[in-house]
Amino acid sequence: MKKLESTLPNMFIVLTLIALVSASALAVTNFKTAPILEELARQRRIQAVAQVVPAFDNIPTEESFFSAENPQIEIFPATREGESVGYAVQSLSTNAYSGSIELMVGFDREGAVTGLSILRHQETPGLGARITEEEFRSRFVGLRPAEQPVAVVNDGGTVDAITAATISSRAVAEAVQRGWKALEGGAQ
Repeated sequence: MKKLESTLPNMFIVLTLIALVSASALAVTNFKTAPILEELARQRRIQAVAQVVPAFDNIPTEESFFSAENPQIEIFPATREGESVGYAVQSLSTNAYSGSIELMVGFDREGAVTGLSILRHQETPGLGARITEEEFRSRFVGLRPAEQPVAVVNDGGTVDAITAATISSRAVAEAVQRGWKALEGGAQ
């Protein structure tokens, strides 16, 4: 077999073929894994809803809606025997130390926080990443954002910030307050 001459057109053809094969492999991989990743994300949302609202017997992820106040925020109604027991709200803050923080916050019918689950963050391990610890998340339980805005003590609120991670703590408080405002604003 004759060796391919190293000319500009030949190099272009070889590089184009490599790019086509690589792009095709990526497309096939994406096509095969997209449904799996979607299902994992759905299961993660169901698990987060179950962590933050009282016991329910409906499937909140099938009845969810987006907030009229902020269409980025998804609201999951939780009911038991047809009666509302609360809502889980998937909220976020882009004012974190290292990117954004996405969380699920639960509210009962009276508007009190029932639970908090951090879904995604990029905070510094050992500092801002401590927002995922139960000891910090439990500081929000029982707060009523309608009566007093959720904020850290440094901002006039009642939530003690994590030492050396005030920005991360502030971002979580902001996301909880944003979730409440979205819930108050209703459906889109």
